[in-house]
Amino acid sequence: MVIQEETICAIVTPQGIGGISVIRLSGKDAIGIASRLFQKKSGKPIINASTHTLHYGFIVDPVSGEKVDEVMVSIMRSPHSFTCEDVIEVSCHGGVLISTKVLEAFIREGARLGEPGEFTKRAFLNGRIDLAQAEAVIGLINAKTEAGMKSAIWQLEGKLSKEINMLKDEVVGVMTVVEAYIDFPDDDIDIPVNDLTDRISIVIGRIERLIGGYYKGRPFREGVLTAIVGRTNVGKSSLLNTLIGEELAIVTPHPGTTRDIIDGMVHVCGIPLRLLDTAGLRITEDAVEEEGIKRMYNSIDKAELILLVLDVSEPLTEDDKNILEHIREKKRIIVANKVDKGIVIDNELVAQGCPIVHTSVLNGEGIEELKGIIKQTIAGMGGKETEDAAVTKLRHKIALEETKKECEMFLDTCNKGVPLEIQAIHLRRAVDFFGEITGVVTTDDILNKIFSEFCIGK
Repeated sequence: MVIQEETICAIVTPQGIGGISVIRLSGKDAIGIASRLFQKKSGKPIINASTHTLHYGFIVDPVSGEKVDEVMVSIMRSPHSFTCEDVIEVSCHGGVLISTKVLEAFIREGARLGEPGEFTKRAFLNGRIDLAQAEAVIGLINAKTEAGMKSAIWQLEGKLSKEINMLKDEVVGVMTVVEAYIDFPDDDIDIPVNDLTDRISIVIGRIERLIGGYYKGRPFREGVLTAIVGRTNVGKSSLLNTLIGEELAIVTPHPGTTRDIIDGMVHVCGIPLRLLDTAGLRITEDAVEEEGIKRMYNSIDKAELILLVLDVSEPLTEDDKNILEHIREKKRIIVANKVDKGIVIDNELVAQGCPIVHTSVLNGEGIEELKGIIKQTIAGMGGKETEDAAVTKLRHKIALEETKKECEMFLDTCNKGVPLEIQAIHLRRAVDFFGEITGVVTTDDILNKIFSEFCIGK
């Protein structure tokens, strides 16, 4: 265990007015500081209270003797706490003023305000969780979908770490054989080259599946940037409002109303989409509207998925054809809108070779079908929920790619008969890259970057 000299404290519930606020202390003086400020209703001190007990009383200003608030105090003694240190959690009445006064009282008694992620960082440094599990905490907090939440829990439970450690142990086993021959060249040690290369090839295959899972699950974790495009007054803004469920975009019968990019987040069949509603395309001399149209084309270029809205009650216009031409290389769905007014075009759309959904956004017709087609299209792009092991962090993916590269270089050196010392170097590097994921091999720069993403109190 890494002994931390300073005791830290922070408000761990969101700022604002609520039922309760929770202030946490962690460190060797946490119980002592709390005992100097807390008066138990029964009058008994908590300095010698048993671990994992709850106590009712008051936080009292030690100078004036005035009661600050009526509270409940939880005691968790080392090592049986989240940080593996002595931990105190004070539940006071919700509100910015009350929670701040309690926090300030702890700071006056010798605690220091915790830095972002410092509680979780201490849990890592004290060996309660590894680095991959620590990162899963922020992943769980920031999860936008059920799939993202499940993958974060999977990682928090240590399943990714177990998978990584199993692969690392396999590489270490191969490295042990190679280094044994290096250390004892005169001994009659037979190098089973084929067995060693087979074992490393299996490791490479498993790494490839982990990396593949990163790409397959990314849309379900992070969402898909989706642009709603079309000429003016075909129903783009109405579609955005319908999918989001609120009047985010202005809808009028006058062309050119949307002059900027409007975006909103919506979940469609469990997939988060960041929907961009763009300016309608039409010939215009309005400089502001023209800028909106330029931005529409920029949104098309950036988007991973295009929802092209067409008015099927009218023939295709030159503007429609221009947009169809611009998006021909993109993943796209044609939203054939205004079917309640009749269908004039259809065969022209079939020739586009992409999914077509007939809708009347005004009446809600075809919206559920559109959602299903969106999910199918994203699945075709590689977005797929998987129960298989997968990495969810870019840092992990990069480390695995480097590990895979070193393993492949080991196989190449074996085939070329390169000296064993060189082969062992590639295996050691592979082990180090595995260690970067779980935190066995790390640097202060990596730790600072990871924990800076946390909020204060976590």
